Amino acid sequence: MGFERAEEVSVQREVVPVDRRSHRVVHTRPAMGTLASVSALSGSTARADEAIGRAFDEMDRLVGIFSHYDGASAASLLNAEGRIECPPRELARVVLDAMDFHRLTRGGFDISVAPVVELFRARVDGTLPDAAEVRAALELVGAGHVTVSDRRIGFGRSGMRVTLDGIAKGYIVDAMAAVLERYRIRDYLVEAGGDIRARGVRERGRPWRVAIQDPEKGDAFPDTIDLSGRAVATSGSYESYFDPEHAHHHIVYADTGSSPRYSSSVTVSAPTAMAADALATSVFLMEPRAGVGFVNTLRGCECLIVQRDGTQLTSKGWCSAAPLNKGEVDA
Repeated sequence: MGFERAEEVSVQREVVPVDRRSHRVVHTRPAMGTLASVSALSGSTARADEAIGRAFDEMDRLVGIFSHYDGASAASLLNAEGRIECPPRELARVVLDAMDFHRLTRGGFDISVAPVVELFRARVDGTLPDAAEVRAALELVGAGHVTVSDRRIGFGRSGMRVTLDGIAKGYIVDAMAAVLERYRIRDYLVEAGGDIRARGVRERGRPWRVAIQDPEKGDAFPDTIDLSGRAVATSGSYESYFDPEHAHHHIVYADTGSSPRYSSSVTVSAPTAMAADALATSVFLMEPRAGVGFVNTLRGCECLIVQRDGTQLTSKGWCSAAPLNKGEVDA
């Protein structure tokens, strides 16, 4: 996954009558290397269209800050220079929160693994870097060497870089939801590539319904949940491996540079999409039972882990929804 800014985008719009007074308006468009979709219920389709349009405007603005495809973005400048003075408040916030998740997971969630991920990703022919190359990349890893404040973000080691792919998308989804709230949209669902935040209902008496996808099996949906007033995110390899043996992908351990092989997918529900995003990545790095135990200690969070053999583990409060017809699933 990346934060690529498209020059031209095609928006698909759908309007579904809900009752005599309201409609569900849905806009879908390419974004952040995936598809983003916003559904909003309103008595005025014009107001819903405006609110959704403004939410996508906010997404585009934030992608311009976090994108690592855009050499002029604040995140790219930080990686290129090793520091940035007077950073955008959004970048400072995400890096600061990433440091909090680093401490919460005892070092598991680490945005400074970018040199290792980039090393493997550069091997387009499928050959793996040798041990010396991996050791050299690991010398540049360590979130403890990242300092952040409102005035400055800096790296303590020359050549360090960060990747925000495991947290920034969730932050953007939360920001889009905040725009809808400002327009007094009280029933909505925002989705970007598996990061989802919802409030209210899809129609009178019917909650938003989300099918949990297994990233390694694109047509497999191991569970379905109702979602309102919170968020959910799924982490996995997304069949994007760096080697023919499927041993290395974009999620890596900060201490060894290797990739976890316990789980097929990890889904976390949390109060915010940013928390769900970061925690899904963190738990994917853990042994499954340890991951469930960790989530059980977090207030307001639940998880579903699909192991590689297909067996499932859930936290104590995970609640599946009764299955509906395919057309009654919103994301």
